[in-house]
Amino acid sequence: MSADDIVHQSTRLRIMAALNTLERREALDFTQLKAMIDATDGNLGAHLDTLARAGYVDVEKLFVGRRPRTRVKATVIGRRAFRGHIAFLRKIIDQADATQRRK
Repeated sequence: MSADDIVHQSTRLRIMAALNTLERREALDFTQLKAMIDATDGNLGAHLDTLARAGYVDVEKLFVGRRPRTRVKATVIGRRAFRGHIAFLRKIIDQADATQRRK
């Protein structure tokens, strides 16, 4: 078990955490996600591009009337990567905790 370098970056970790709170087929609007993780449009867009290239998220761009709307959801691969990274972090925490208890 090792860290996932794509998920590890703090903004991408927040994105994946937010998306993993949803049901498998649910998506978040770009503006909702931006507010949840406190990112700028450009910053969020760049990180979503990285996650999409890795296959971790699906980004759907559509129009509602004349207004653009972007929706984002975690893929099965992305959910698996997030769970693996969280398991890696928990292992580190558990090892540190065990070391502290032995002192």
